[in-house]
Amino acid sequence: MSRVTVFLYGVVCYLIFFGTFLYAIGFIGNIAVPKSMDSGPEPSFSEALIVDAALLGIFAIQHSVMARQWFKRGLTKIIPHAAERSTYVLLSSLLLIFLFWQWRPMGGIIWDVQNGTGRIVLYAMYAFGWLTVLTATFLINHFDLFGLRQVYLYLRGKEYEALPFRTPGPYNHVRHPLYVGWLFAFWSTPTMTAAHLVFAIATTAYILLAIQFEERDLVRFHGELYRDYKRRVPMLVPLIDRNSRRVARRSPGLESSAAGRSSPRSQSR
Repeated sequence: MSRVTVFLYGVVCYLIFFGTFLYAIGFIGNIAVPKSMDSGPEPSFSEALIVDAALLGIFAIQHSVMARQWFKRGLTKIIPHAAERSTYVLLSSLLLIFLFWQWRPMGGIIWDVQNGTGRIVLYAMYAFGWLTVLTATFLINHFDLFGLRQVYLYLRGKEYEALPFRTPGPYNHVRHPLYVGWLFAFWSTPTMTAAHLVFAIATTAYILLAIQFEERDLVRFHGELYRDYKRRVPMLVPLIDRNSRRVARRSPGLESSAAGRSSPRSQSR
């Protein structure tokens, strides 16, 4: 593949991702899209549960397997290294599109907030979740995370260099603000249907599992540097931060300077 072809491939992959991202906002929130989580004819509950669980499972397997280093090494024997991240983004987006298309509503209301103020608050939390997701990606370099930086450097004939590990803004308070944003987006709804609940539970379980694999890779990349970060900064809930800092002060060997921390977070995703 020529450098121009790889670059154009990366741009197309990114555009497909961004369109999928925007559609996901409407799909999960049942807002202004032709096919949303709770729209369309309802099959039997058992059929819907089986189909939806399979769709979520396929996406989770792809998302996890392609993020592993052994898979990346195998993939880059077939395609240029610069296109590896874009390929991951493309396949993830296509599977999400397939999920949107084939998703089955289940009916059944778990909760339904009718109070006007309550609905506004929940929609605000929903918007906060998506904004947090997007902001978190830009804080650690959005374009590297989704493959554009790699194909751009390849186009210019420059060697790819991993980004330094930084903890800007919310990364000083939780290790995974990106996942915090997803959790807000998945759970903040004034009307929680059975289908939405299945989606929220499955994606939450996946996030908690994915964090374990991701942090194992980060420890492998950065050793004690990331172990120290784990000791000082809570995983998802900022309020735990006070306790963790108190423990760090009392325990010998846990103190570490914040200066000089560096880690290519995107490599483990």
